Amino acid sequence: MAEEDIARDSMEYDVVIVGAGPAGLSAAIRLKQVAAETGREITVAVLEKGAEVGAHILSGAVIDPISLNELIPDWKEKGAPLDTPVTSDEFKILGPAGAASLPTFLMPPLMNNHGNYIGSLSNFTKWLGTQAEELGVEIYPGMAASDAVFDESGALKGVVAGVFGVAKDGERKSDYQPGMELHGKYVLIAEGARGSLAKVLQNKYDLCADSDPQKYGIGIKELWEVSKDKHKPGLVLHTVGWPLTDDNGGGSFLYHWGDRYVSVGFVVHLNYKNPYLSPFDEFQRHKLHPEISAHIEGGKRVAYGARAITEGGLQSVPKLAFPGGALIGCSAGFVNVPRIKGSHNAMKTGMMAAEEVAHALAAGRQRDVLESYETAYRESRVFQDLNRVRNAKPMLSKFGTFWGGVVGMMDMWTTTLLGGFSFFGTLKHGKSDAEATEKASEHKPIAYPKPDGVLTFDKLSSVYLSNTNHEEDQPSHLKLKDPTIPIRVNLPEYAEPARLYCPAGVYEVLYDEAGQNPRFQINAQNCVHCKTCDIKDPSQNIVWTTPEGGGGPNYANL
Repeated sequence: MAEEDIARDSMEYDVVIVGAGPAGLSAAIRLKQVAAETGREITVAVLEKGAEVGAHILSGAVIDPISLNELIPDWKEKGAPLDTPVTSDEFKILGPAGAASLPTFLMPPLMNNHGNYIGSLSNFTKWLGTQAEELGVEIYPGMAASDAVFDESGALKGVVAGVFGVAKDGERKSDYQPGMELHGKYVLIAEGARGSLAKVLQNKYDLCADSDPQKYGIGIKELWEVSKDKHKPGLVLHTVGWPLTDDNGGGSFLYHWGDRYVSVGFVVHLNYKNPYLSPFDEFQRHKLHPEISAHIEGGKRVAYGARAITEGGLQSVPKLAFPGGALIGCSAGFVNVPRIKGSHNAMKTGMMAAEEVAHALAAGRQRDVLESYETAYRESRVFQDLNRVRNAKPMLSKFGTFWGGVVGMMDMWTTTLLGGFSFFGTLKHGKSDAEATEKASEHKPIAYPKPDGVLTFDKLSSVYLSNTNHEEDQPSHLKLKDPTIPIRVNLPEYAEPARLYCPAGVYEVLYDEAGQNPRFQINAQNCVHCKTCDIKDPSQNIVWTTPEGGGGPNYANL
């Protein structure tokens, strides 16, 4: 039976929000606040594909509280889990054996982390969810929004959520549930980076026509428990350099916080050229550097996760509003790359969209284009935040990590002192990350050290720590447009990079006993929902779709 022929019940709301992350929950909270301030009722539903709020949320995280201060001024009294203020802020350039510290006075003020808090964005999001529910927001965890619903005029009307019980072969099982349609006068898309519905809507409404291709990084993170004598609460350490070469952009973060926790992570910009590069293995090798290992030796790794990060910044922000809804948070991409921060901007865009939706509802409008949200964004501190650093990412791509970082730092000083003006204007990103991948014949394979099980580990033991689980008897949510391309095209031309860029061991190339007849295997149950495959596949043949709700990782303290 065709999808459009399935009979479903529907529920009507003023606003439907897809994604219970910082952006979606901030929007929901602000909607309820405005409703209380104006004496009106605004019904709000939030859909979350994770098993619980925060289950799929992963970040460093050093959190700038500027948006939280606006949204919930008494957040400390209400118990927000942000209780480790930054006390020491370090930046180092790593070589194979040593390191050089970069004095903080050389960096523009926007890079300063004092006044920020170290914590778990997953835990913080859980707390935000409780704040939203106390205001009357209806949150539905374990409900994946799998399809968009449009009205007769072509405006976004709502989404389909909660489809369960479809077997691997596409047949309906005995516990089949067709899901429901949740309709809203406005629908806010807050899926995070490379959201599946956001992709559909960007294509349908041509939202990216006037923007550069979105750029991404892959962020891989581990949480360690260390001894009390090694723990330095409030320490923030960022690095660039080894083990990445100068033409492979990325860097690391290491934060001491909470009850003897150390968050250590690694970001690789996905516009790297060498198809033999493995971000996961670069991260494992990175931990062997003395500047990093000194913080975690003797400790215990307790959690693992990975997630794509939007890095395109100002140039890659699409048109935000469309008939019936808007993109908020990382669905549009508001990460400040040099600061390695985006949650404060995600929250603010959710709040701005909420205020414009509330005004529209008060005027009796529905399912039109919220042009006022576009205006609010361009007049906001989010726009200013991205405008100051707009050339940092293009310069890293063009000049490499060292000289790109030097010139980028000078440009950020200029934009900071001269109100956004840059002598370079606004640089373009050019190719997509998939198009940046070069042929395997132009590069040499990289020999990575075997994991020692003490500081370095393999992918499968790492996925175990992410608490990832999927219903096995369901269609793979990782779709191939052409099933022959991995072996026919990607293997001979690019050495099939999916087996390397995936941080969860989802993709394998297997051979028979004679080492012949390669076949492409997808272990969808391992997927941590990072979306890297959808972004980096050089043939753009892999499409990430939502599995049954409740599947995927279940992050805690990440």
